[in-house]
Amino acid sequence: MSPSLSVPLLKRVPPGWWVGMAWYAGVLLTFLVRVRLPGEFEPSVRPGMLLYRWDGLLTQLLATALAAGGCLVMERRPLTGLALLLGAATTATFSLSVGEIPLAQFLAADIALYFITASRSRRTGLAALLMSLGVLAGFLAVRLLAGWRIGTSAELVVALTAVVAWLVGGSAYETRRHGEKLAARAADQAVITERLRIAREMHDMVAHSVGIIALQAGAAARVVHTQPDAAREAMHAVETAGRETLSGLRRMLGALRQDVSAPEEPERKAAPLHPTEGLADVDRLARATTAAGVRVDVRWRGARRPLPPDIDLSAFRIIQESVTNVVRHAATGACRVSVEYGSEELAIEVADGGRGPGKVADGGFGLIGMRERVALLHGEFTAAPRPEGGFRVTARLPVPEEYAA
Repeated sequence: MSPSLSVPLLKRVPPGWWVGMAWYAGVLLTFLVRVRLPGEFEPSVRPGMLLYRWDGLLTQLLATALAAGGCLVMERRPLTGLALLLGAATTATFSLSVGEIPLAQFLAADIALYFITASRSRRTGLAALLMSLGVLAGFLAVRLLAGWRIGTSAELVVALTAVVAWLVGGSAYETRRHGEKLAARAADQAVITERLRIAREMHDMVAHSVGIIALQAGAAARVVHTQPDAAREAMHAVETAGRETLSGLRRMLGALRQDVSAPEEPERKAAPLHPTEGLADVDRLARATTAAGVRVDVRWRGARRPLPPDIDLSAFRIIQESVTNVVRHAATGACRVSVEYGSEELAIEVADGGRGPGKVADGGFGLIGMRERVALLHGEFTAAPRPEGGFRVTARLPVPEEYAA
């Protein structure tokens, strides 16, 4: 089995199973150290007189039953499960003739303490630690009051393992909490980023359409009595632009509604919110703007080729917003759009000979949106008045190697 398959499988094993395996490993170790293994002259620990008698074996079976019960309720009632495991550790010690609870019997309680501290609240983890240390101290106190010998040093080692299990579990708990906070922060950031993207798309789409509508409506109002045919064509263009804008808004809002309903339908993937516009629509944009009264001269340089969707869309939006600014603010009848396909980058330039930046440079979200788009694609953006008059917007967008010429 490959590591990529084994790790998720280990994560799916319930904590009770790990605790149970730790208990049976401790029982096996208890018997192994009490027999003479190969290479040893005598057992590491001499067995107690009750260990192999029927009552000693019955005590071990009773302890195992308590441990099994603790494993079964570990996930639902962790403190109850730990109490059963501590009772099992204490019961299993009676037939071993020792003065303390050995580490082998306490190993399952240590594993349970780790899982409780790692997955439950800090208060529950602290209660589990105090319960474990209290049982160890109570066991020694009872033997001391009865006048029996006690293994204080060995018990301190067992207590230290409990503290270490609690500390490691607490570290895992803090790591999990930190991961959850990072995931929540990333989700919030993703929502903010998506809202900004939607805002940019709506601004670019609506601003351009409203600018064209305003121009056409103004032209129609001026010639409605003298040139009714021209007025009719202008109003038809207004209707077309309005319908296209409404259709785009419906698609966008429909995708948003589907995204909201997605949690109730986990098997159904929401339709991605990706507009279909790209550089292929620049000529259509130029024709619509020219028909509205501002001539757009489009110049293509380099061999036209497919581009990544984000670069293709951003390039079109930059041209669309720049042309919209010319229509709304430049007070000119023409502008020039240049698109150059370089070997490693896409260069865009929109220039006009109007009266300069005015409100375009000082207010609004158009330039901010264009600058954000270029920054997200690690490109270069400039927007400034031309020395000879007018305004120029330039953008250079790097193209990935697989799309390079």
